[in-house]
Amino acid sequence: MDQLFDIIHEDLDLLVVNKPADLVCHPTKGDIFSSLISRVRLHLGKNAQPHFVNRLDRETSGVVIVAKNPEAALELRRIWETRAVRKEYLAIVHGHVTADCGMIDAPVGKDTSSRIAIKDCVRSDGVPSKTGFRVERRFTRGEGDFTFLRVDLFTGRKHQIRIHLAHSGHPIVGDKIYGDDEDIYLAMVERRLTGEQRKQLLLPNHALHAAQVKFSWRNRETVFAAKPESWFLDFVNGTTSHFASGWTTPA
Repeated sequence: MDQLFDIIHEDLDLLVVNKPADLVCHPTKGDIFSSLISRVRLHLGKNAQPHFVNRLDRETSGVVIVAKNPEAALELRRIWETRAVRKEYLAIVHGHVTADCGMIDAPVGKDTSSRIAIKDCVRSDGVPSKTGFRVERRFTRGEGDFTFLRVDLFTGRKHQIRIHLAHSGHPIVGDKIYGDDEDIYLAMVERRLTGEQRKQLLLPNHALHAAQVKFSWRNRETVFAAKPESWFLDFVNGTTSHFASGWTTPA
């Protein structure tokens, strides 16, 4: 392992990193490099007391903020509770999104009809959720039509962006839970994923990236930003064939 992660910013109180895709934030089975928190502890040392201020799904890449001490963690959590934080994501979705910009305002809750225990959906009795979007580029390649979106997260529900975009008819490319065939996720977990299913996904990870977090920190407007990984940008620019190498199966 040449490096633990890409560091965006570090000072006495904060460590901000660009989390790679296919890395969980919290430990599961595996070695000391298998979770972001274990890598953070390796970087900071054995006496460190790191606290995640925000978290990302395993396959979502991008900005993760870590407080190095309980005092900074408490300060930042209070800021997060006020919802005075702007979170901007990049996503590649299936199909050409018609509107140049818009707001998806739809409550989300548990998907009781799904075989996937962690899957949620839009439902009338769910928790209020709002996602804004802007089209960066519409493009077509051999596998079909796609749209590159810039997404603003106004509420922070589990899987919110993925649920809202799928509900609008434009699931994120590579999404194994909210794509057209949820058996792909079950096949991955059960280690029976076929070559044909991998081709359906087009990418080894879903194409969602936490690009920027903006908030006021100790009387200063603070912005932390990170570029997507090369496989993400290559797909937008048309320089990769379907299903790039690098597939792994979660432990």
